[in-house]
Order: sequence, then C-alpha cells, then structure tokens
Amino acid sequence: MARQSLLSLSGIVKQFPGCLANDHVDLAIRPGEIHALLGENGAGKSTLVKIIYGVQQPDAGEIVWQGTPTVIGSPSVARDLGIGMVFQHFSLFEALTVAENIALGINDKKLRKDLTTRIVEVSEAYGLPLDPNRAVHDLSVGERQRIEIVRCLLQKPKLLIMDEPTSVLTPQEVEKLFATLRRLASEGCAILYISHKLDEIRALCEKATIMRLGKVVAECDPRQESAKHLAELMIGMSLKAPIHGRQADEGAATRLEVRDLSVKSDQQFGTDLKGISFAVKAGEILGIGGIAGNGQNELMAALSGETLAPAPDVISLDGVAVGKLGPDGRRASGGCFVPEERNGHGAVRDMTLAENALLSGYRRRGLVQIGVIDDSRTTSFAGEVIKGFDVRTTGPKAEARSLSGGNLQKFIVGREILQKPALLVVAQPTWGVDAGAASAIHQALLDLAAQGAAIVIISQDLDEIMTIADRIAVIAGGRLSPAMPVASATVEEIGRLMGGIPMAAGAEAVDAA
Repeated sequence: MARQSLLSLSGIVKQFPGCLANDHVDLAIRPGEIHALLGENGAGKSTLVKIIYGVQQPDAGEIVWQGTPTVIGSPSVARDLGIGMVFQHFSLFEALTVAENIALGINDKKLRKDLTTRIVEVSEAYGLPLDPNRAVHDLSVGERQRIEIVRCLLQKPKLLIMDEPTSVLTPQEVEKLFATLRRLASEGCAILYISHKLDEIRALCEKATIMRLGKVVAECDPRQESAKHLAELMIGMSLKAPIHGRQADEGAATRLEVRDLSVKSDQQFGTDLKGISFAVKAGEILGIGGIAGNGQNELMAALSGETLAPAPDVISLDGVAVGKLGPDGRRASGGCFVPEERNGHGAVRDMTLAENALLSGYRRRGLVQIGVIDDSRTTSFAGEVIKGFDVRTTGPKAEARSLSGGNLQKFIVGREILQKPALLVVAQPTWGVDAGAASAIHQALLDLAAQGAAIVIISQDLDEIMTIADRIAVIAGGRLSPAMPVASATVEEIGRLMGGIPMAAGAEAVDAA
C-alpha cells in the first residue's frame, strides 16, 4: 500500500524581477522517504525549499501538509508543523555560543530546558560532536554545519530539508551523516535532500525530482541512474569531462615556495601552523586535503597575506620574499585568492557584482585610473566574468545577495581566474555548484595552469583533488605532509594522513620542492 504524502505542492509559482524562479512546480514527499531535489545553479531549488520552510511566500499554488491545505507564513510556523531546515549558508550569529545559536531556533520553551546537556547528547549520538560553550566565530565551516544539523535534530522534525549539507564535511563525516539520515527515515522522518554530489544522491536517495529553469523536468529513482545521466538531466545537454591539456614540467621554475611556516592562530580554538614547507612550480596544481578545522583557514590566511609570516622569506612568490606583505602586496606580486567563505569574505552581499569585481580586480585589470574608478571598465570586467563562467544573474549591476550560492561561487572564482595570476590559491573551488559548473571551473583551473600559473587548491573534496591536481598533501593538526603524486596516492594513505598518522618510513613521496 502506497504511503500517503506528508507534503504535497501543486502549481507553485514564484516570480522575482527578471526571473521566474518557480514555474508551476509539483512535488510530493512521503513519510520516511529520502527524496532528492536536483538541478543546476539557478534552477529554482533554493527558492522552492524556502517556500516550504516559510522564508518566502508563493505567488500561486497550494501547499498541502498531512492532507490539509496549509499556509506556511514563516519559519516559526514551519517549525511548529514539524519542518526543519539546514541551510546551505549558515544562519548563525558569530558572537554567540553554539548553545545560544541553537536556542534562537527553538520555539518551544520546554525544548530549551537543559539545552546544553541535550546538545551534547544528541550531537554525540549522531556522530556530530559539538562543544555548546564555544563561540561560533572560532569554529571551522564544517563545525558550523554541525550546529545547523543538531539544531534541527533537537526538534525531532517530521520533514528535514537539507541544502548542500555535505559541502564542507569530510568523507568520514558524510558517512556518519548518512547513517543519521537513514535512521531518521526509518523512524518515519521524511528528508528532502539537495546536493550537487550525484554519487551521494545515488547512494542515499530513493527518489529524485529534477528541476531546470524553474520547472520540474524529470522524476526518477537515482539508484537506477548513472551520475552522468543525472547530471545531463539537470543541465539539459551532454556533460563534458575536464580535458588535461598539459603535463607538469619537472624543470619548470618554482613560483610559490613556503619555508618552515609556523603561525599561531588568532582564534581561541583555532589550529596553529607548525613548520609547513612546500613548493609549487609554474603549470602545477597542488591539492591540499584534510578534515575541517586542521589549519586550512590559517593556511589560507597566511598564503593570502591576511596573516603575516614571521619573516619575509618564509613565503616567496617568483623569487620575491612576500611573507611580510598584506593581501594588497601579495596581489601586486601576482597572487589571487578565493577564500572558503564566499559571503562576507569572498564577496560583499550588499554590493553589486561590478563593485565586487572592483574589490579584487582593480589593480590587475586596470579598473582605477589616477585614483578614479573607471566605471565602464569595471562593468565590462564583471560582464566578462558573468559571460565566461555562465553566472545566472540579471547583469553586472545585480547585488551579490541576489545570486544563488553556486552562481556567486562561479562569479568569485571567475573574477580571480580572469585576472590571470602567477599564483592562484583557492579554497573549496566548487563548494555548492552543480556538476556542469564544477566541470567548467575545473577546466578553467586546468587552463590557467596550462598558461603557467601555479595553483594551490585547499579542498575537503578528495575526488576534486584527485581529478585535477598533480600532487596532493594533507594538513592535519596544523602540519602538512610531504606532497605525493596524485597518480600514485591511495585513499588508504590519504585517510591515514587525514587522521594524523604519518606515512611509514621510506614511503614518503619525493616532494617536488
């Protein structure tokens, strides 16, 4: 006997200026079902789930909850109904503690009783450990993701919406999360799961609804489909794999060299960097993997100049000591940088795309002449990024906040790549982007390397590193392992290094430094 739908959407329409985000969307989710919602960036997925969660109201259509037509007027109403949501972009206050942030999202006063104890119990039970008393601004992105998940689990939801929940989790954390979700489903909780990681969808979900340009274009059982076919349904065309048009030249000049970098973290619970050394040659891509919170943020800050090195020659770019130069000095020396957190760090949400293009590209793209901003050049540069990286937006004058997470990521990555740097350091390059966009970003990185740039990718996505990097190193506890060729690296070796277990004597790969 078929299960009755827990949630049913009929003819949902949502219009924004210049964009029909949802075009008569129908969707049904049953109790205990893990249901995937797929689509490329800008397909309308995030808008649809925000309507379900009460963040936005539909212009037309009907929502039926447990057989009753319902108006979900706010997130508070949604939570009272039993709907929980884990957002792709965290809704957290950095100055507050973990417990204080979780309390803000709980309506029922009874559920706030003994909250600190319950946070510890629930987080440990589901393999998502949290310290309730830590301040959010001290946490890694992966740890912040745990807060959102635990906050939902504390309310025992009937429907749990997850928007890109594994983008910042390690493979081990993903497995723990999947075990949690399967257990919740077995207890009758429905899960609406949005992800661009199609192998995860195939492993976890029993049904998939696929959207394109605001419409539902297909439904299927993802377990019976290949990841490639799912991606092609999403983008409406054949998917092309990145083409390696280059080979790392052993005799190429060293562009970036880091010598015994030790930096104390400026975060109370951060990770100090300890004796990090590596080098990257012209035309080479070095991937740095690791579990969140092991010094990735501190390394990115040290490479970009947000944190200064102890001495100038600790970091050299094209033979010039830059360790004591700040971000502007590093950029003047040929560096470009894409931070992990796109909102507030990679881009200013309230600024237009043209203004955001100016922030990092004014020097290398000549956007300022004798102290005056050249508006025409700035707008043209932003338009070049939008066109070159297929950023779905109304144009250069659109505010960054108006873009979906994946489209904003494409813009930020494109903005840096099109400056044609000598060195590009990028953290989580394809966080939250669809398969087609990820392939395009990977191709752009490969093309940049082919032009002679040195590239450092700091990523928790091992598949990404193995796809495009020449060598891989692992950061654990603030220490970096010797780099090894990707072609000879094994998942077992990398897993040991991620766990802080050094390679056996004699097994170290020769570092190209």
